[in-house]
Amino acid sequence: MNQPIKKIIGLSLCTVFLLHTNLLAENKNKNESLGKVDVIATDLNITEGTNSYTTPSMKTSTKLNLSIKETPQSISVFTTKKLKDLGISSYQNMLNYVTGVTLNRWDERLNSSARGFVIDYYKIDGMPTYTSYNARDIDLSMYDRVEVVRGANGLTTGAGNPGISINLVRKRANSEELTGTLSVEAGSWNSYNASADISSKITEDGSIRGRIVAKHEKADSYMDGYEKQNDLFYGVIDADLSDTTYLSTGISYHNLERKGVRWGGLPAFYSDGTQTDFGSDKIVSEDWTYWNVETKSFFTNLEQFIYKDISLNTSYSYDEIKSESALLYFAGAVNKTNGSGLNSMDWQDEKEKKEHNLDLNVNIPFDLGRLSQEVIIGATYNLSKQTKSIGRYPAGAYEAVSNFYNYDIKLPSSSSSDIPYIVEPEEIEQKALYLAGNFSLTDELKLIAGARLSTWKYTSENSSLDTREFDNELTPYLGLVYDLDKNHSIYTSYTSIFNPQDKKNKNGNYLDPIEGKSYEAGIKGEYFDGALNASLSIFKIEQDNVASAIDGVFVIGSSNQAYESSEGVVSKGFEIDIAGRITDNLNVDFGIANFRAKDADGEKYDTKASRTTANVFLSYLIDDFTLGGGLQYKSKYYTETNYGKINQKAYTIANAMLGYKIDKNSTLQLNVNNVFDKTYYQGVGTNSMVYGDPRNFTLNYKYSF
Repeated sequence: MNQPIKKIIGLSLCTVFLLHTNLLAENKNKNESLGKVDVIATDLNITEGTNSYTTPSMKTSTKLNLSIKETPQSISVFTTKKLKDLGISSYQNMLNYVTGVTLNRWDERLNSSARGFVIDYYKIDGMPTYTSYNARDIDLSMYDRVEVVRGANGLTTGAGNPGISINLVRKRANSEELTGTLSVEAGSWNSYNASADISSKITEDGSIRGRIVAKHEKADSYMDGYEKQNDLFYGVIDADLSDTTYLSTGISYHNLERKGVRWGGLPAFYSDGTQTDFGSDKIVSEDWTYWNVETKSFFTNLEQFIYKDISLNTSYSYDEIKSESALLYFAGAVNKTNGSGLNSMDWQDEKEKKEHNLDLNVNIPFDLGRLSQEVIIGATYNLSKQTKSIGRYPAGAYEAVSNFYNYDIKLPSSSSSDIPYIVEPEEIEQKALYLAGNFSLTDELKLIAGARLSTWKYTSENSSLDTREFDNELTPYLGLVYDLDKNHSIYTSYTSIFNPQDKKNKNGNYLDPIEGKSYEAGIKGEYFDGALNASLSIFKIEQDNVASAIDGVFVIGSSNQAYESSEGVVSKGFEIDIAGRITDNLNVDFGIANFRAKDADGEKYDTKASRTTANVFLSYLIDDFTLGGGLQYKSKYYTETNYGKINQKAYTIANAMLGYKIDKNSTLQLNVNNVFDKTYYQGVGTNSMVYGDPRNFTLNYKYSF
């Protein structure tokens, strides 16, 4: 560990321990207890402080506040406790532990999929952001939990693929007393971070409360030359403006800087046709490469009770995302003897994107026939604008690499030989009306039903690109839940989602959006007063209206290929989830998923995705010690290339955790990931072989007050 990092960690530890001592002394003098928290916010699903691996209910599936047992879809949640025990601090790391999700890493980007379909969006407080190759790697320090809904989720999302919906739920200012945590962490590859999470009342009566989260992180890597710096600030104010009015508003700033990065990965083949086997520390990069992302966000939520329990809810969020990169890509097959055979390409770009999300709904609970009912009627608006996208290929084209084993490639300065790459400003606008209801048909039988009517529109300042608009896209939702007894329910559901496409038929009209239809059935259990949830589900997903080229037919009046709508991918499978507390001392998280996906020609689809994935993690409290351990299993996957087939055999990763409660305010936690140092590829491809992380550890000290 280098000296500057040692000094920073040492000073951070000294500061925390001094604060620890001073607060204890002050508390002793005042003879008051520490850490008293009064929860005021209307979010009843807050997982912070519950020490639970599950949550009483979630809204991600329908916007209705339903328990896991009441929701007719396969769902799970990453609570504050689960994230902490697993040592998860980022979005990309979290995806490793989601049942049914498989990862194909390209570089800083993850091409993740679920049930055979690319994950092309995620949500923050229910507001969607669209990206298939997420290079932002969101820091999770500002989130209370992550809610996961498998299958199509078009009712609350709009456009997208039918694999999975992941919703990050922000922390709120819930405390009327000064409370918070300070932590420092150090780990493998010269990594360290320091963070603070502090809440307090702002007004004397506690009706207005504030919270700030700040974090600074630096790390090297097992990859030669790679460095990362991560900075986060989050602030939120929650206010009870009256007995019937609740307001929450906040801002966040996240800056992620990475140097010595990959663009793609290692070459997969030697020129003699055999597969390469470079060490995991080898990286296709140079010291001038970088990939930086800066995100600024603002959000506000207003809840107004207008009559008894009927509430009007308004949510708005704004995100401004800037990215810049300088990258180096290698392609080809390597000569074993002299390292020749590869070509390189360099790249430099800047991008800016702005997103506006607005949601307005009325929640109406009522009784009918002595049975409880609930209806939500709402409207939503989403605008995603790419305001800047300029880049250049400095060398102009691929250049031969004389020796892959010993190269020195510089980034050329701007010149007339550059090949520019400019995307004119463009935007995607979505508007929708939606209706969802939880209807009690009998005491045991519930109907969860809804529909969304959407308009989707793409426009560009590039005059050569047509405007695409799809009106009145209907997205239905239908589910039945039957309570077998106090602890068990069975369910069946039909959900859907649509995804616009840019292909035209022979008459020059755009094809209708792809439709993703999910059929699901299962049984769920809720035990120990909701402390433990379990589920078994089976599913089938069908795609319709997928563009298929018509041989020899072109769009009238042009030389562009004509397409027609046809059947797409069909995916079938099952999932099992068990999460929660079995005893006061034992928490469990277990999930297993299996799917089979074939395209319209009967060929296996998405072969880079493991057909079977499984995750298990147990934590057990013994006096002041917490022992934790788990396994992550991925079945084999492969890809076909011009050089041959690339296989990644099935593998299992073991992880361990040891926590120690120093006193009622302080804890130490050690996490060791990939305990047995398993070597495997997390991404496969001709020029994109990317290793998974070798064995690594983090040691965290946290002080709570």
